[in-house]
Amino acid sequence: MHFAYFSHVWNKPPLTPHQRYEQLWRELQLCDEVGFDYAFCVEHHFRPDESLMSSPSLFCVGAGARTKRLRIGPMGYIVPLYHPLRLVEEIAIVDQMLGGRMELGLVPGITPSYFIPFGVDHAARKSPTLEFVSYLRAAFGQQPFSFDGELLKTKSAKLAVLPMQKPHPEIWMQSRDPETLEFCAENGINPGYFIVFPRQQAAPRYRKFLENWKKAGWPRKPKIAYSVPVYVDESDDVAVEKALFRASRSYEGFLKEPEPGETFEQRLEAFAQFLNSRGEPGAAQIMRNIFDPDYIFKNDLVFIGSPTTVAEKLRKAA
Repeated sequence: MHFAYFSHVWNKPPLTPHQRYEQLWRELQLCDEVGFDYAFCVEHHFRPDESLMSSPSLFCVGAGARTKRLRIGPMGYIVPLYHPLRLVEEIAIVDQMLGGRMELGLVPGITPSYFIPFGVDHAARKSPTLEFVSYLRAAFGQQPFSFDGELLKTKSAKLAVLPMQKPHPEIWMQSRDPETLEFCAENGINPGYFIVFPRQQAAPRYRKFLENWKKAGWPRKPKIAYSVPVYVDESDDVAVEKALFRASRSYEGFLKEPEPGETFEQRLEAFAQFLNSRGEPGAAQIMRNIFDPDYIFKNDLVFIGSPTTVAEKLRKAA
């Protein structure tokens, strides 16, 4: 098991954005010193109430300048919001600036409100994300490169900078979707998911992924990310008192911004219905209860307690 710092870079009034970023760098420096393995961030847009991180590349470079050994990356770039050629240029530069410490997360993007101001069709987000993997591998191959895919096309471009890691940084794609997991296994991509999907339902999907990975003949073992709020203090009682309520609000950013007169409960039910429409009733059930501190604590959806308690919870979940 490896440990990662994963941040939405929450807005924390009354801190200014600059002060919040300075706090972020201090946290990452501490992670580097105490032995964390990774540091990841989201790419979120247009939600000052939820995230101050719309540029994962800047997160990576800022974190890299202040740390020595952490492997750092986006989790991930929202691929459909980028021109593919611009994105591969950026990935290569970031990996060079990090001295080969970049981890590369790619996601199609789950939130429609991020897409509308960019004029991008949210419904068509998955195909360009998957095709970008082949595009990236072509771009980081022989120079100049050309690519003629179904959606992505480039004719004779020569990159000024190639990644330090050969042929490219390790790729991640957060997904619990069976079709996407099959794609990840075929292409040597590390998957992952969040606490809003039940572990009991995730396990068989990931066992299938591991079988497919082995069949594909990849020489290394894959990594599977699991994102969950964790808080450790001197005792269980102190940890629960300080952190349980705050942990219960960790995923409020999944909900869309409120319409005039719309209640929190209505926003919550709308997101639960969205998960139901995706054929994920277990995720919808968790979402309906994820802001209930007693529910998430009782069901081990957050790991809060003394060092011994949290270590036991981690082992059980793994």
